[in-house]
Amino acid sequence: MSSNFLVVKKDEKTGARAGVLKTAHGEIETPAYTIVGTHAEVRCLSSADLKKTKTQMIIANTYHLWKDLGEKLDNFEGLHKKMNWQKPIMTDSGGFQVFSLGFVREHKVSKVASIFPEASEVIKLSEVSKVSKVSEVSKMSDKNLTRITENGVYFTEDGEEKFLNAELSIQIQKKLGADIIFAFDECTSPLNDYEYTKQAMERTHRWAKRSLTTYNLKQTTNKQQTTDRRLTINDRQLLYGIVQGGEYRDLREESAKFIGSLPFDGFAIGGSLGKSRSGMFDVIKWSVPYLPAEKPRHLLGIGRIEDLFEAVELGIDTFDCVIPTREARHGALWTKTGRFDIKKRIYADNKNKIQDDCECQVCGEWNIKRKDLYELFKAKDKNNNAARYATIHNVYFFNDLMEKIREAIKENKFRELKMNVLRVR
Repeated sequence: MSSNFLVVKKDEKTGARAGVLKTAHGEIETPAYTIVGTHAEVRCLSSADLKKTKTQMIIANTYHLWKDLGEKLDNFEGLHKKMNWQKPIMTDSGGFQVFSLGFVREHKVSKVASIFPEASEVIKLSEVSKVSKVSEVSKMSDKNLTRITENGVYFTEDGEEKFLNAELSIQIQKKLGADIIFAFDECTSPLNDYEYTKQAMERTHRWAKRSLTTYNLKQTTNKQQTTDRRLTINDRQLLYGIVQGGEYRDLREESAKFIGSLPFDGFAIGGSLGKSRSGMFDVIKWSVPYLPAEKPRHLLGIGRIEDLFEAVELGIDTFDCVIPTREARHGALWTKTGRFDIKKRIYADNKNKIQDDCECQVCGEWNIKRKDLYELFKAKDKNNNAARYATIHNVYFFNDLMEKIREAIKENKFRELKMNVLRVR
């Protein structure tokens, strides 16, 4: 059994499970939501704000931090100190930028394609780098900014070409000092055909082995240098492998078998997740059975309420998504009865809280009304309190929902909670 993850309760009727994931900066109760802090900050929130939102873990972006820090990376203080956050932190591998700076522009799609009218809302599920609204994808330049080779990927931005591969990605993540890091992978487009998706999957498998080799070499070196002192944080990083294969069942099963056979500390399901929401769940169903049950499973870039319930039911332990934070900055608020836009005129005189029984600081301690938040967004206050309050509420809402899910699993009431939550939406 993995020494870093313990399943404490399995739901009797589904694949849902409650667990504890141990990291160098504390334990994470799963299922859990990971809040996005791309540039080593959760936009609009201080670390003090975050600590009051039930946040357990943050995920930062390796590619963007690599660009931001440049030569300063060699002497970087580490993400925990930089963010004043002594709880767990994840970093992605940079593999998503292979897609977001490549086929997102060329194909005008996100991780879940929206090429069928009945699935038009699905594209909203996933983060698209530097895109705040789905409609903006179609307005982007069609220039592919990546060049993929067997050795790694060349990125061209702002007239500068940068090269990233498996070895460098792991080295960067080591220097960033996150608790959980990811193997370098190629995130494909929903519009890539079978042959290309297969090639990308096989390339990802080779990169996974190279990521492990670099990770293990670093581990050995550090241990030799620390024989008489406590191991450094970098020595205790957990490395996750990523399952690829697009929307193709045989590829997903092949990838899950291969990645699941490697000595990773945990596993993620990434890449293109199909052309519809149901297709996304098929991808999870095909992958999970071939991943070691004693290790944690992460779903990359997905985080709507309906999708959390479905994915938890299929055995997913952790998630990350920009929905709570990005949508908050644009005035979209999430509640148990649905999502609404606080900038609409109908809220100008509404004296209700965002959600009556919510215990976040905004609804509880500060007693801020919908009309107050409406006015702040309309006024575009220079202190950015509108975005701050909205973000505090959304982050708390999703973290609180995950806490309720954990409790329901432990009490064998997961299906009941799922029906009750989704019925009123």
